[in-house]
Amino acid sequence: MKLSNQTRLQLNLQKAVFLLLFICILGMLAWVTDHYNHQFDLTANKRHSLSSNSVDLLDTLDKPVTVHAYSNDDVTKQAIQEIITRYQRIKPDFKLRLLNPDIDIDQIQKDGVVMNKPFAFVIYYNDRMELIDSLSEQAISNALLRLNRRDNQQVVFLSGHGERNINGSDNRAYTTLNTQLTDMGFNLRTSNLLENNLPENTKLLIIAAPTNEYLAGEIKHIENYIDSGGNLLWLSDPGELYGLDKIARSLGLQLQDGVIIDNNPELRQTLNIQHPGIIPVTEYFPHLITNTIRYNTLFPLARGISPLTSEDTVNNWQAEALFGSSGKSWTETSGLQEEMTFDSASGDVAGPITIAVALHRPGVKQSGSQRIVVIGDSDFLSDTYIGAGANLNLGLNIFNWLIGDDDFISVEATPAADTKLSLSDTQLVFIGFGFLLVIPLFLLLIGFRIWYVRKNR
Repeated sequence: MKLSNQTRLQLNLQKAVFLLLFICILGMLAWVTDHYNHQFDLTANKRHSLSSNSVDLLDTLDKPVTVHAYSNDDVTKQAIQEIITRYQRIKPDFKLRLLNPDIDIDQIQKDGVVMNKPFAFVIYYNDRMELIDSLSEQAISNALLRLNRRDNQQVVFLSGHGERNINGSDNRAYTTLNTQLTDMGFNLRTSNLLENNLPENTKLLIIAAPTNEYLAGEIKHIENYIDSGGNLLWLSDPGELYGLDKIARSLGLQLQDGVIIDNNPELRQTLNIQHPGIIPVTEYFPHLITNTIRYNTLFPLARGISPLTSEDTVNNWQAEALFGSSGKSWTETSGLQEEMTFDSASGDVAGPITIAVALHRPGVKQSGSQRIVVIGDSDFLSDTYIGAGANLNLGLNIFNWLIGDDDFISVEATPAADTKLSLSDTQLVFIGFGFLLVIPLFLLLIGFRIWYVRKNR
């Protein structure tokens, strides 16, 4: 087909217009990618994105964050930039300075960095700095949480009466809790009221399951602390109160006798709980402490808590129940036995039974309302049970609420769900049999077939 000059001119114009439009589209795409950035994280559990806890934490930071990262390894630098970019997408004034420890000697001395690893990390916020030794989201966000603490959060655990040990090695100790709270910026210490008065900067006092009697003078110290606006966490196991019954009456609470028994075998079987004295909690009353708890907690050998009076408040305390046992439970007052049945005549109390109470009263101190939490169990925060269900998250929420840091949260390390392949023994045998026998035999048959066909041509 012969084309006329006019047709050739039209085709050339069409080609020129198409080429011009194509160049314009490429230019527009380049401009969009340069000015706008968006990333889709399609991995399971969103392991390449910040957790919702870290995002909420960044929302509370109203000042710039600067990170000094020291490394001379290109792979490490790339990993640093990748994780810091996640923070920069949420907080644009989150700045990163990549420094060479062999060149930026003056800066490394100012930061107080010792290069005993392939990298070093220094975070600056609010004219404060902190060194961290991990590239994980948990380490970075917890460092920001510590830097953002409003003041010196002194948390004092009473000692000298058999209370829980925050540095012990036995399974009753609170060593894990101590580590978690320290990572979050709390300053923990113990105090024996027979030896020293409470420090003046005590933000929160902990009474964790004493096993010996408090003297009248010690009770007076605790009362003075509460009357002056101090916050308190009281963990009380079933049995004696060891002189603290006076404190309970001043709060308008009655700590019931006996041990709560769970009579829900289906739930215990689902959670693999053998002992009826281990109480699973699956529902929570609305409160800042419990609003973020999404799964069950466990309370071994717990006691019930009830108001001292159903009509009037005591000392202006406003009490709210946090959670309790199910309707299929009761308080056993006759002691734990192999066979137990509910008997109201002997003093047993039918469930549901309140296990934890949060109290507050306004106007006691200038910094806001005074806060107290009373829980009828101390084992749930011990090293044995703190990893069960949401026990750790609940404990950290309690501490944050008691010191008034309602907007601060604990950042958990969330494992990626698609980095581990779990196979049963049957599946492993099937895969091994297939790869080691079936596939090689199949390939041998194909090879024999090809050889046989070629031989008989």
